[in-house]
Amino acid sequence: MPGSFTYPGVYVEELAGAHTIAGVATSVAAFIGWAAQGPTQATLVQSWAEFQARFGGFNANDGVYLGYAVNQFFANGGQQAYIVRLVWNGALTPAPGTTPAASATASAAGVGGGLTLFAASPGLWGDSITVAVTTTPANPGRFGLQVWSGGTIVESFADLSITATDPKYVVSVIDSESSYISFIDPATNAAVVPTAEPTATAAPAPLANGLDGAILVPASDGNFELVLASNAAGGVKLLDGVAFNLLCVPGETDAATIQVLQDYCARRRAFYIIDPPRTASFASLNASGPVGTTLGGAPAGVASAPNAANSAYYFPWVLAPDPLSGDQAKLWPPCGFVAGVYAATDSARGVWKAPAGAAAALSGEVGLQYALTDIENGDLYSQGINCLRHFGASGEVIWGARTLLGADQAGSQWKYVPVRRLALFLESSLYAGLKWVVFEPNGEALWGQIRTSVGAFMQQLFVEGAFQGATPAQAYFVKCDLDNNPQSSTELGIVNIEIGFAPLYPAEFEVIQIQQMVG
Repeated sequence: MPGSFTYPGVYVEELAGAHTIAGVATSVAAFIGWAAQGPTQATLVQSWAEFQARFGGFNANDGVYLGYAVNQFFANGGQQAYIVRLVWNGALTPAPGTTPAASATASAAGVGGGLTLFAASPGLWGDSITVAVTTTPANPGRFGLQVWSGGTIVESFADLSITATDPKYVVSVIDSESSYISFIDPATNAAVVPTAEPTATAAPAPLANGLDGAILVPASDGNFELVLASNAAGGVKLLDGVAFNLLCVPGETDAATIQVLQDYCARRRAFYIIDPPRTASFASLNASGPVGTTLGGAPAGVASAPNAANSAYYFPWVLAPDPLSGDQAKLWPPCGFVAGVYAATDSARGVWKAPAGAAAALSGEVGLQYALTDIENGDLYSQGINCLRHFGASGEVIWGARTLLGADQAGSQWKYVPVRRLALFLESSLYAGLKWVVFEPNGEALWGQIRTSVGAFMQQLFVEGAFQGATPAQAYFVKCDLDNNPQSSTELGIVNIEIGFAPLYPAEFEVIQIQQMVG
């Protein structure tokens, strides 16, 4: 209320409103794989064109599916993806019986007489870069850099200086703004500071000695999996600092690695879309269940993993044109297609809608590896395997919405993809939206604010159709009061909030009853 009243009349005071809880994004994908170029940190791309510019697009090596999966994600409705590029840098002990070659970063010393430059990332691609120094006699102490690639100027920087305190200090400008060159020596992870002011170059100076290193292929010799799980060489842990919801590792079918990725997704409240082996068939999956290859005696099945609810398994592989082979149809792992359909469904209907059915058609495909029958589909589906099917005018569609705990005998509450993803969405949104509660006085006033904020968030989802029930009381509840916050709890600094929701379950089986009427 106002600090003091000095005159008779009306006083107007603005009161703080309820703390708003915003729903988090649900379909930001993360793709992990080998690429011949591009940053080796988690990098956000928002279109296929941006991926091409940063990571080089498609790659012709067998088993390298990263570029194709990202392309298929965007073609099917995806909008945002983080890319984690794996490279073999020689820092790890390789898998037994293998001698993978290490990657190297192209460099050039003494450019213009004073600059030592490196390609922005490792790989042979850096050898295509040349750098020219330009100077202007009327502007002493200043110089420019032009970065060439493939005979074209791709970047240009002007009015640079070698003075560290200058706003246009060349090291700061290049390392923060260039996508092609850097002063950071990858061997020391420190900048090589210019020793002298450069002079104009007669011709662009080339960077040299870049190497791609070993091509890392999932579920092959084991080295892909070593880098993927490594803290030192960069792998899935590179995603620790970014917010993502869907994980795709195209072509990864090693059971032990799948379990590691499931555990990681559980910690990050993300959802993992799993590919089957390319050699998998109805007979093999029907006999073994949704398991991958078992390199090195890996554990038996991914479905038995404790965090399998945060993942779903799709079969079979998809036939689609390969632009590098004259658009000849080839087989691709389904995860990129499926992740794109997830994103499109989330945008059109919400995360509570199953990304499956006649409307969940794939784009950019020409067929499927196998044409499954209804009976075969049923046998696999009862084991938690989601099938891709061809249905006439609808084309190739996703015909299943179960998690890897969706097998009939599992009896899990997280049987369905939309139910599990809705729960992850609620958890992430409430986790982010209730941080303001920390260090507030823990009493009825705070509990009332919490009930108001969370209730408004849940009510909005109810209005949008996220829950079952004809009334809010049937759809959700929010409890934060003296009943679940006794004195013994508040004295420990704990505030307990109970939230329940009634999810909508997908209609899997349509039963039509027809009988003859007596005239």
